[in-house]
Amino acid sequence: MNKDILLIEDDVEFADYLKRGLGYVDYHVRLASSAEDGLDILNQSQPDFIILDITLPGMDGIVACRYMREIGYIGPILMLTARNAIPDRVNGLDAGADDYLVKPFAFEELLARMDALLRRTTDVNFTITFADLELNKSLYTVRRAGIPVSMTKTEYDLLAFLLKSPERILTRQELVAEVWGTDTGIADNILDVYISRLRRKLGDPPLIHTQYGVGYTLKEEIS
Repeated sequence: MNKDILLIEDDVEFADYLKRGLGYVDYHVRLASSAEDGLDILNQSQPDFIILDITLPGMDGIVACRYMREIGYIGPILMLTARNAIPDRVNGLDAGADDYLVKPFAFEELLARMDALLRRTTDVNFTITFADLELNKSLYTVRRAGIPVSMTKTEYDLLAFLLKSPERILTRQELVAEVWGTDTGIADNILDVYISRLRRKLGDPPLIHTQYGVGYTLKEEIS
């Protein structure tokens, strides 16, 4: 596997447990006990994957995640939280996280989430276009009317799937299965959160439309 993982977790015992477990399946793990230390490591080299605890001394995980995206990190970010409230999860996703796990969790679930996120990486170099929207799947870049649009990896994956079938209604089940997999157990409203984020980032005129009771479709508005 030989993937480079940055683990930012201030609970020393728990961090060591995760590092040893990930090492057994051939991940190379670098530890940081604070967001500031993690950002120092990130500035030195780009990991393949970041595991980031929300509750940290000093800068918290939400702020750190948002900053990581602002400075251009596009790899998967999985947030760990002891808080199970929906607003806390949504805040993490809004900050740019691709997924989250609520403590305590089974180590096998962590591996499954990581594997699902890493599988989304593609080396295929091509561009998908629709209307004035352009998505490059190898560079993970999106442009609307020629203007760059910053997105997380999960947002890219969701938009790319919509772009594969423009003007076709995609069911909620199809979208969730494609982007998150069939066995991730995500909350019911996570798809809606990501659709809302895509709409906000893509701006007007809207391209993503709700088909109530069914799902969503990518299409141009008819004036």
